[in-house]
Amino acid sequence: QVQLVESGGGLVQTGGSLRLSCAASGRTFSSYGMGWFRPAPGKEREFLGCISGSGGSTYYADSVKGRVTISRDNAKSTVYLQMNSLRPEDTAVYYCAETIRYDIATTVRAYEYWGQGTQVTVSS
Repeated sequence: QVQLVESGGGLVQTGGSLRLSCAASGRTFSSYGMGWFRPAPGKEREFLGCISGSGGSTYYADSVKGRVTISRDNAKSTVYLQMNSLRPEDTAVYYCAETIRYDIATTVRAYEYWGQGTQVTVSS
C-alpha cells in the first residue's frame, strides 16, 4: 500500500519561502513521477509541477514557474517543493501525488496516490 505523507507547511509572511516535503512508502519510489497540487476554485486540483522518477526532468505550471522548484531524493523516498516569493493567494493545502505509471504528468487523473495535504498560510 502506497503512503504519502506531506510536511513542512505553516505560516509565512508575504515574500517568504517554505520547503514542503513528501515522504513516500510502499513501492519503488524512483520508478514513478511525482507531482504537487493545490485546490483551485471551481475545478480539479491545480497542477503546480512534477518531477520524473529519476529526477532528471521537471515541469512547472505557468502560474508558479520561477517561484517553485521540485526536487527529489530517491534514497530517502522523498520529494520536495521549494516555494519562494510567497503571496497571500498561495494560501492553500498542498498535496503531493504519485503517478499511476508516468514519468511526467500534469493532470489529476494521471496520479494514483495522494497525500493528506499540508496547510500553507501566507499572511499579508
